[in-house]
Amino acid sequence: MSIETLIAQYGLAAIFLGAGLEGETAVVTGGVLAHQHLLPLWGSAAAAVAGSFAADQLFFLAGRRYRDTARVRKIAAKPAFAKALDTLERHPTVFILGFRFLYGLRTISPIAIGTSHVPARTFMMLNAISAAVWGVMFTGIGYLFGDTLLDAVHNIMPKHKLAGVAILAVVVALVMTAIRYWRRRQSNAVPNTR
Repeated sequence: MSIETLIAQYGLAAIFLGAGLEGETAVVTGGVLAHQHLLPLWGSAAAAVAGSFAADQLFFLAGRRYRDTARVRKIAAKPAFAKALDTLERHPTVFILGFRFLYGLRTISPIAIGTSHVPARTFMMLNAISAAVWGVMFTGIGYLFGDTLLDAVHNIMPKHKLAGVAILAVVVALVMTAIRYWRRRQSNAVPNTR
């Protein structure tokens, strides 16, 4: 079952869960459905904000509660985690406000922040601001570009399903390869200063 089908069937609850677990696709889909008057616009945005906020609060609390366990220490040993903590230490407010907009950092960052010395109240306030901007922005993208997105889905994909899937798979593979290459270069280029 696709994310679009789940949102169409379960409405705002699916947007809430999708925003926390999946991310932008669920929220943009909520905006598209609001554009079609199938869901209320502000309800879609509120569900996106609340779902994103709640998920990141839970990840933060998990990092805070379990920071001394073997599992979290194993995650903390990964280069991405160390990089997130390093950036957090240098620019805590900017990092907390921006991590959800950075691909690959959305789940690990609140856990990393939870293991740090950032006060829970500070994280909660900055998380609320960031979730509000993120949720409204991606719901708005779906709402404003709903016709264009629907035209692309209805006109291109049915006629060329196999070609569309193949092109999408190639694009995803190229993007993932580029990200891995870039991360490898970044980790090799930055000497450890600790």
